Parts: sequence; structure tokens; C-alpha cells
Amino acid sequence: MSFKKPQASGTDKSRSNEEEQAKINEIRKMIGPVANKFPSQCSDASILRFLRARNWNTKKAAKMLKDDIKWRLEYKPEKIRWDDVAREGETGKIYRTNYLDKEGRTVLIMRPGFQNTNSVEGQIKYLVYCMENAISNLDHDQEQMVWLIDFQRWNMACISVKVTRETARILQDHYPERLGIAILYKPPKVFESFWLLVKPFLESKTSKKVKFVYSDQPQSMKVMEALFDMGKLESTFGGKSNDSFNIETYAKRMKEEEEKNFVSDEGDSSCNYEMGFNLEGLEAIARLQLDCKNETEGTKEVKKQ
Repeated sequence: MSFKKPQASGTDKSRSNEEEQAKINEIRKMIGPVANKFPSQCSDASILRFLRARNWNTKKAAKMLKDDIKWRLEYKPEKIRWDDVAREGETGKIYRTNYLDKEGRTVLIMRPGFQNTNSVEGQIKYLVYCMENAISNLDHDQEQMVWLIDFQRWNMACISVKVTRETARILQDHYPERLGIAILYKPPKVFESFWLLVKPFLESKTSKKVKFVYSDQPQSMKVMEALFDMGKLESTFGGKSNDSFNIETYAKRMKEEEEKNFVSDEGDSSCNYEMGFNLEGLEAIARLQLDCKNETEGTKEVKKQ
């Protein structure tokens, strides 16, 4: 199995560069002055992800982007620090590897069997932290990441429909087109029933990126060989590395990265949504919030009719 390296620009071969740019410009026009206040979220690459997520429907993509900006204003994901989520991260239920896949994509390892809290809010906050961290560490020519899901210690008792539903909502609404491929490594038979429960929460294009891999099936393992340098991949996943998650080492690494990013972000207005807004900017954001509210109410009214 081979995987094509995505274009840094997110170009869709079914559309010319001119057609894509026209769609991007249309989205910016719909969003209005707010686009200038959020250069990262309203970059060409970002808008393209939202367009692809909504099958190039500019109206739906614009609403999705507006809702995301509103969520970021309220939730402030860029301000979450390791110390805020350290308790959730103690067991390594989600962590970023110190290697990339063969295409230069960030790799997140997810271990649902290592769940250590009952707080839905805390678990989602840690998920958001991990997603933001993974994105900030993507190779310069990549927009997507790899999820490597380990089923050690997993059983039906680990299932939380509420957390699953909220996880799917956060990932699809606020991190569109960020997933390159998700590897479900050695899932137990009972997981198949859970997968049937989860799948309806996922968009079709997302579920198609999910691959089941079993260590006792050589053909299945070719997926791993195609994706990873087996010398760097942990032995848990059929690789040759003896590395494993260590909370002290990982916490130190996260804090060092935060300090480095804090220094590099100073003076960068796009990294702090609350800095540098003049009256015009604040009024634009207020209009955006009202716009999102009106669009939501309008949708409800249409459904009633």
C-alpha cells in the first residue's frame, strides 16, 4: 500500500488553482473584517480545509469557520498548557511521538485502555491540547497527522458514549481535514460492536481513513511498514524500538516546547486572539458571534417548517 504526499497548499486536482482561490476569496468576503483579525484561521490553507470538509459549499464552509473562530474565542485552546492537563496525561492515554511517519506527519498515539479520569471536560481539554500540540509540530509541508490507536488494556468498561460523541464533535467541527490516517492496532473482537456504534458519529470521509491492523496478519502489517520507519516504531506496534511512554520525560519535553513557543510567539498577534484588537476589531467579532447565532436560529426555523 502506498500513500501519496499531500500538497502543502491542499490543492484538489478536480479544481484549478483559480477556482480554489475564487472559493477562498468568497469565504473571506462572507466572513468580513474578522478574517483580518485571525490570519491563521483564515489563511488559504485553513479555508481550504473547511471547504473540503463541506464539499466545497462556500456557505456551509463559511458558517463552519465562523463557528470555529467563535469557539476559539471562548475556549481559548491556544492558551492550554501542560500544567492545565498534566493529570489527564499521566498515563499516556494520548501522546505525541518523537518521530514522524515517512511522509513527515506528526504521530499521535492514543491508548483508550489507559483512561485515568471520569471528567468529560478534562478529557476533552486534554484532547484539544494534544491536537493543538500536534498541529504546531507538523512538518512545514504537511497539514495532516497520523493516529496510532493502541488497544492494550482496552475493554467495554472503557467506553463512554458521551465522551465518544463529544470527541467526534470537537475533531470534526474544529479540526477538519487534519487526519491523514488512523490505525487501529490489534483491536479486540468486541471492539467491532463498538465501532458500529461510533461510526455513525463520523463523516464518511473520516471513517474511510480508519485502517484495522493485526500483528498476526502479514498483509495487514504492510500498512505499518508503508507508513513508518520500523526502526523508530515501538515494539508494541511491531517495530524495533524499545522506547515506551515515560511521564517524567514527556512532561519535561512538553514544558520545554511551551517555553520555546512562548518566546517565538511574542509579538505575533495571530498567536494571541486577545491582543491588539482595536474597537473596529471587537465590533467585527461581536457581529460574527451574532451572525453565528442568527444562522443557527435560522437553520432551526427551516427544520421546523
